Amino acid sequence: MVNVMRLTLYTDYSLRVLFYLGVKGNAKLSTIQEIADNYNISKNHLMKVTYDLGQLGLIETIRGRGGGIRLNVDPEDINIGKLVRHTEEDFHLVECFDRENNKCIISPSCQLKHALHEALQAYLKVLDQYTLADFLKSKDELSKLLGIE
Repeated sequence: MVNVMRLTLYTDYSLRVLFYLGVKGNAKLSTIQEIADNYNISKNHLMKVTYDLGQLGLIETIRGRGGGIRLNVDPEDINIGKLVRHTEEDFHLVECFDRENNKCIISPSCQLKHALHEALQAYLKVLDQYTLADFLKSKDELSKLLGIE
């Protein structure tokens, strides 16, 4: 059972990587291991996240000795709503949102799905109003919490 309006770990980790890179800035490269250690999360989980963020063009990955990752675009250009839409597998808040697998017998006359759809759209609309830059305003405090020099 999926919790309503709850982001997956994949989206959470995507946001955390972007926050970390945004706080660190582009002066120095970061490594996946460094980010994993700072957040106390699995490096393996971050491998796919960073690969996908690279495929989106949001981060630059530099391979080889001395390589690492850094933001590839300005924080002002990273829209949080767009990122969430990309990183979430689906927004099936209830069974009837999934047309292929819907077996709910009251779907044809149920009005709840309309209210939930409206709530989902409002949720995403709020996220669309923010960029990564909006969450980096307390960079100094975040830097201390993340152990970034």
